[in-house]
Order: sequence, then structure tokens, then C-alpha cells
Amino acid sequence: MPGDPPPGPVGWTPGGRLLACGPRRLGGAPSEAMASEYEQELEHMIDPSVPDLSPLETLRHSAAHIMADAIKQLWPDAQLGFGPHTEDGFYYDIKMDHRLTPEDFEAIEAKMQEVVKGKHPFACREISRDEAVAYFEAQGEKLKVEAIDAIPGDATLTLYESGSFTDLCRGPHVEHTGRLKAFKLLRVAGAYWRGDEKGPMLQRIYGTAFSNPKELRAHLKALEEAKKRDHRKVGKELGLFHFDPIAPASPFFTARGTVVYNHLMAYVRELYAKHGYGEVITPQIFDMELFKRSGHYDHYIDNMFACEIDEREYGVKPMNCPSHCMLFKSTRHSYRELPIRMADFGRLHRYERAGATHGLTRVRTFCQDDAHIFCRLDQIEQEIVNVTTMILECYRAFGFDQPEIEISTRPEGFLGEVETWDRAEAALEAALKAQGLPYVINKGDGAFYGPKIDFQVRDALRRSWQLGTVQLDFQLPERFELEFVDADDGRSRPVMIHRAMLGSLERFFGVYLEHTAGKFPTWLAPVQVAVLPITDAHADWAREVADALRAAKIRVEVDERSEKLGLKIREATLLRVPYMLVLGDKEVEARQVAPRTRDGKTGEAESLEAFVTRLSEEARLPL
Repeated sequence: MPGDPPPGPVGWTPGGRLLACGPRRLGGAPSEAMASEYEQELEHMIDPSVPDLSPLETLRHSAAHIMADAIKQLWPDAQLGFGPHTEDGFYYDIKMDHRLTPEDFEAIEAKMQEVVKGKHPFACREISRDEAVAYFEAQGEKLKVEAIDAIPGDATLTLYESGSFTDLCRGPHVEHTGRLKAFKLLRVAGAYWRGDEKGPMLQRIYGTAFSNPKELRAHLKALEEAKKRDHRKVGKELGLFHFDPIAPASPFFTARGTVVYNHLMAYVRELYAKHGYGEVITPQIFDMELFKRSGHYDHYIDNMFACEIDEREYGVKPMNCPSHCMLFKSTRHSYRELPIRMADFGRLHRYERAGATHGLTRVRTFCQDDAHIFCRLDQIEQEIVNVTTMILECYRAFGFDQPEIEISTRPEGFLGEVETWDRAEAALEAALKAQGLPYVINKGDGAFYGPKIDFQVRDALRRSWQLGTVQLDFQLPERFELEFVDADDGRSRPVMIHRAMLGSLERFFGVYLEHTAGKFPTWLAPVQVAVLPITDAHADWAREVADALRAAKIRVEVDERSEKLGLKIREATLLRVPYMLVLGDKEVEARQVAPRTRDGKTGEAESLEAFVTRLSEEARLPL
């Protein structure tokens, strides 16, 4: 659960001892997510090569300064950290004794309005490092002094002044504070200074700003809708899953939730049969030498759970690819057998900071619809086309018709040769161009072992979610010395393609729950039909109806409680059951049913046989 500390060492099986139920800290490095935020803010503070902000980003950046100005006026002893714009607003990290709550927002917003009405120009001036340190030390801004110490010595430092407020910043800003027409403070959270969990905890105040009040109102309305759809809230209402501190960030799926989970896997398995995949099962725990060989030990050890068994170091697997390499290597392969498409629903474990976990969308244990394809060089483009076709087919089944596609290229700290990376990136572009699919380049965001294609979908609230990925890998086959017998009876290296469609099933479950607001399509709904007899006199027909539905593999529940019909209908509606069958004297006498939908629409009475036939078609997997 958010806020829980990592669990400490616990007992294990005879002959084994759990060393660390958390990350293997390398020199106490800051957590990846928080450190990257800090580094990005430093970049925007000092690096002229960072792209200029858009008008809306500039407005939000200025709003962060105005908020900091207001807070300093209300609480003069507050120390300022960083205050950047975000995708949909802004925030400022602040150290102060007063514990901010939403009740403080009204006073802060009122003071911000005073700053806005002042129309103070944003004035920029360069300053030497010594002058900047002296200035902020005199102001008691210790965090700013620490930030200056982290800035490279040859960087040009600039201050931005607006009225009586001065901040260390590269800019840009709007012309004057009066340009801020529409803003709202949203929430407050905790954040470690400079992303270091050993550093002081600051208060992060989030807000948003738009160019006009109409856009702000629309955004706030969307936020309210998002609260209603929050998968943690809806999941609790529908009784789908549960979290408990006994297993932090690790969901318990109820019987209802497991129905959804298993049908997600069943749908993917049908795609596997259609597209030529073989499903495998691999171990959970490996000698750490496996991850050293694959390169994950050097690049991923902070996110792994480690243990010691019989005086050997082991790791709980955070991904399937190394084990699939071992499985490929266990058998001799001919070029005629390739491509080999190996799928795995194995459970994975990754350490996520307690503050970074979030419901189902950021957990420590999960399952992926994960697969790896081993193919020849001449098969790469066609396999990428095949994978892309399958991914797009999958998304259409869930109502995501126009995913956004991006190619992520060579990052810093990559494995292999530049020439190999160039060839891999060209192969991904060629496959997308061959299908006429639009894409953008996400420079430097590839995996350490190869470039990738990422697929992002937009949900009902137009929020973007990255789901599927296709990653081209020349490195693991080399590291594991994978071979196949080629046409000349020689030995050649296969190319490895990493592929996921829904990605983490837990994360997709959460995303799709919010997308549908819990109104799953009939094929995926935990309960597809609720049979509601009005009185005990109608119970026999209700049971007969339920038996006929179960015989057709329809998931059905009969509510025989001695409750008022209105209550039964209301509860079934709240559970988002697709169909309700209210059975009274008329239905019993005619041996019919009158389906009522969860949206309150009642259809014409029809025979049980006709309803079963129609619903059976609707309840089939969407293939």
C-alpha cells in the first residue's frame, strides 16, 4: 500500500534465508523515478539546449512561481525546492514546519490572486555562482544553495524576479503575473528532496493552470470524473480485489476479480493460438549468475528481490527474457524452425518504492502477457509486422481503436555496437512504414539492450496509457551464445524480439476498469446475468432460468433474498451486471424473460431459449 515501508527480512524454507525484501542499494542512490524528476528540473534550470516551453507550459511554469511567492508571503520561513510545470499542471516542492492541507488552499489562492492583480513583470538577470550562493544564504534558502552546488561549474545561472519574489530559474516565463487567468490548487503530497529517500521530506503542492476559465472548468470536471472512475474505488465497490499491508503493493484478487483476470488471459491465449505462439512455464527464482549474464544485474539490481539459498545468491525474476534464452538454448534448432514464438504468463516481482506504488497500476508482483520471438535476420521485418498486427487487433477488442505509436532509440549506457543499434532501429521503422502506420521518434528512451516500439492508448477521459511494447534485441542472443543451424549447416545467431500487448495484466486491469467505469463488456463481466425473482413463488422459474444460462456457460447469480425488488435491482446495477432478469407472475406463466440492462433499459419479453442464444453470442471472446 502507498506509504508502507519495504518489508524487512523474514524466515523462509529450510536451507534458505531471505536476505533482502527490497532493492539492493548501490551506494544509497536516489530512487529512479524521483532522481529523474530532479535531474530534469536541473536541466530546465540551467541547460540552454533544453527545448523551449510551449505557451501553456510557460504559463504553468509561471504559475508555480506565483504559488511559491504566495506561500512565502504566508509562511516566510518556508524553504523552496523546485517548481516545474507538468503534463497537466505544475507543482512546487517546499520545506516548511506548517503541515499544508487542502484547507490552506483558499488562503494560498487568494494570495496568488493578489500577485496576479499586481501584474509584476518577470525580469531575468544573470548572476555569478558566488553571488547566487550569497543571495540565497542570506534569504535562508538552504535548498537553493544545495541546488546551486549540484549545477556544473561552467553553467550560466539566472534569476527571475517578479515583484518582491526572486527564484533561481532558466525560464521562460510569461510577460507578467497578470497573464495567469485561470488556476486551481489540487492536492499536496510528500516528496524527497533531490529524489533521495535519505534526504528531508518536502511538501509537494500540485496545481493546474489554463489560458482561460472555460478550459480550467473542463479540466476540473474531467478530474472529478476521474475520481469517480478511480480503479481503487470502483474495484472496492465491485468487490474485485483487495490490498493488505501484510503484502505491500501486492493485490489479492477476489473470485469476481479473478474471473476478469482469467478472461483477460483466455483472450490473449486465443490470440496466441491464432498467431502461432507456444506457451511455456519457467521458474520463479534463479541463481543471480543468470541476471549477471543477461546484464540485468548491472542495470536492474535496485529493482530486484534478492535472497540466499545454500550459500548461493539468487534473484526472484523481474522479467522472463533470460529464462526464455535458457529454454531456447536447451534444444538444437534449425533455421527451418524459426521463428519460434515463446509466450509466458509467469509471475514477476519488482521492487517499487512504497511512495511510488499505486493500486493496480504500480505493484510489486504482476503477470505480463509476455512473449519472446527468436528469428533469423531476414525474418525481422515480417515478424514486427505480425506482432504489430496482433497488438492492434487486441486493442480493437477493448475499444482502443487509434493507439499512438513511438519508436524509442538508443539510450545512454546501451549494450552492443552503434552499427547494430542503427540496423535495429531501421528495421523497426521499415516495419511500421510497410503498414502505413504513423509514428514518432522518442529519442534515447530505448531499453539498454535494444530499441523498441511503444503503443499508447487513450481511455474514455482521453488520458494516455502506455500498454504494448515491441523490443528488438541483438544483445541477449550474443550474451547467451544462442545459435541455430543455418542453411549452410553452419551456426548463426538468432535475433530476439521482446513483445507484450496488454503489458502487466494488473496494470491493464486498473486502466480498463477506469476506462469502462466498471461496466465491463458482457464477455468480461464477473457476473453476466442477475436473476431477480420478485417473490418466493417465482423462485422455481428463476432456478430453471439460471440452470439454462449456466448450461450455456453464462455467469449467473440468483438473488432469492426476501428483499424488495427495488433494492435487488439497485444492488445489481451498482455491481454493473450487464443484464437483470426480473421474474414475476407474467414471466412465470409465459415461461419468458424480460431483460433489463444495467443502464435501466428494459427490452421486450422473449423466450428463455432466444435470450440464451443471443447472450451466448455476446458473451463469447471477441475474436
